[in-house]
Amino acid sequence: MNSSRKPVHLAVYDTFADWETGHATAYLARAGHRIRTVGVTTDPVTSLGGLRVLPDLALDGLRPEDSSLLILPGADLWTETAAATAAGGDDLVARKAREFLAAGVPVAAICGATAGLAREGLLDDRDHTSAISFYLAATGYRGGERYVDADAVTDRGLITAGPTEPVAFAREILGLLGVYEGEVLDAWYRLFHDSDAEAYAVLEQAGAR
Repeated sequence: MNSSRKPVHLAVYDTFADWETGHATAYLARAGHRIRTVGVTTDPVTSLGGLRVLPDLALDGLRPEDSSLLILPGADLWTETAAATAAGGDDLVARKAREFLAAGVPVAAICGATAGLAREGLLDDRDHTSAISFYLAATGYRGGERYVDADAVTDRGLITAGPTEPVAFAREILGLLGVYEGEVLDAWYRLFHDSDAEAYAVLEQAGAR
């Protein structure tokens, strides 16, 4: 593992959708990236799948210059706006994403996290996607004309994806951080998204299994 490489930070909060980021974090870790979890506080959180996670650090201690990427999974937090705002969760996480993007450090958001970024205004001037266009339209954001009907979208350091596309989400992350490129990245996606057996040979030859 390259100890000089800045870690990737995975935001965790109660009811976070643990399956949405698994492909990305597993293959980042296999490539030598350190994965650190960050919570609104350092109190334990429980994923939607019932996994109990103790965050490595609290959000207020996270600085963009100490990170390679901030990953935001979906969660009930993002749709329960009033409750999340009252608890400081939704607003704090979205504001941290704004801080990262302003500093030129990428952010990857999937599922409900895209709604939080929409409310923060971060999708108004970037191409993006989500579960479906009217899901984001309900936030009252101004970026509807930039919505793209695609499995995952990357624009100016921000990756977005819908809840049914964890593999496409991972593909964009792995490509952005240079873990895989070109035909190897395409083969990785075809193997895990399409169960394309021929893609395995490409990965095996490249030592990217």
